[in-house]
Amino acid sequence: MNFDQFIDRKQTESLKWNCYPKEVLPMWIADTDFLSPPAVIDALHKRVDHGIFGYGNTPVGLDQVVIDRVKRLYDWDVHLEQIGYVPGIVTGFTLILRALCEKGDAVIFQTPAYPPFIESPKACGLLGIQNPMYLDDKGIYRIHFDLFEKQIIENKVKIYICCNPHNPTGRVFDQDELSKLAEICLRHNVIICSDEIHGDIVYPGKKHRPIASLSPEISKITATFMAPSKTYNIAGLHASVAIIQDDELRAKYEAYKSFLVGSPNVLALIAAKAAYEFGDEWLAEQLVYLEGNRDFIGQEISEGSLPGIRWSKPEATFLAWLDCRELPVEGNLQEFFMRTAKVCMNEGSTFGKAGEGFLRLNYGCTRAVLTQALNQMAEAIKAL
Repeated sequence: MNFDQFIDRKQTESLKWNCYPKEVLPMWIADTDFLSPPAVIDALHKRVDHGIFGYGNTPVGLDQVVIDRVKRLYDWDVHLEQIGYVPGIVTGFTLILRALCEKGDAVIFQTPAYPPFIESPKACGLLGIQNPMYLDDKGIYRIHFDLFEKQIIENKVKIYICCNPHNPTGRVFDQDELSKLAEICLRHNVIICSDEIHGDIVYPGKKHRPIASLSPEISKITATFMAPSKTYNIAGLHASVAIIQDDELRAKYEAYKSFLVGSPNVLALIAAKAAYEFGDEWLAEQLVYLEGNRDFIGQEISEGSLPGIRWSKPEATFLAWLDCRELPVEGNLQEFFMRTAKVCMNEGSTFGKAGEGFLRLNYGCTRAVLTQALNQMAEAIKAL
């Protein structure tokens, strides 16, 4: 696979490439600019060529592909009846919130946070509790566990939305961190809703562990959501996997979902099956390329090419969380770089109070596009 190949997406319905003026480089929404794996494209062609798109069941073999995959990757034993499919992880965790909470209940999550973590509880009439992460003396984002527990007790939190690997910081929480989080939730009867959409995009030296896989006790209070969407660049097809092992928790989720949210469409599930079954080699190549992009950003920052910008090197994802608090810029950072550098990134303040003064940059693109974006940002900073 040639990940240096630039493919013009402006001629399609791409949200990423058509949301802003054509002269602006889009380094924001989290999809990549790479062709999906050949196996996915071939499977979709084969299904489309059939020419009939009536109502469908889950593709034969998909459930077993998921079961075998989580066993192989995480030594996690999951059974057929514990698996379901939903058209998006945001939809999945919003269903959990609505199924289990009453208006006014509290939900907690680490910040900076993927913006739907903030907005979904609001839309459900719930109280969102922001648990800010902090940088240790090595520049690594850490969880404030004592504060986490204190906030749960004081606000009578019902649900913890866990994001691992973490968006936007790129942290991969280790087994000790996940165990501490789970133990706190077990002590206070808090349900864990775990967004693990970036679990396949983890760099060497780190390993993703589903929090539900740590013990049967933890799995009983956890709803896990995974997806092939970020990994294999099929987000526009909208297919995610829900794994809920506790019968009572799963029944509440399914009851709320019934007649409200349907299954992903037949093409989405065909693509998901092909990706999970035949996409490993492609994924390995993509990870090497993304690691190169990540390290290139780190090199530009360490060499002073982007003065006033710092970062914590991501352990996963294709998202760089840029600390711009030393830049002499007043107002909205996203608007500043769009105006002066013609580069669009996500404004950090939308990730919660802990994101103020930051930007999120998507480096899931060709090295040439990334180089151009960083050069234009550097010129804008020099002009300050």
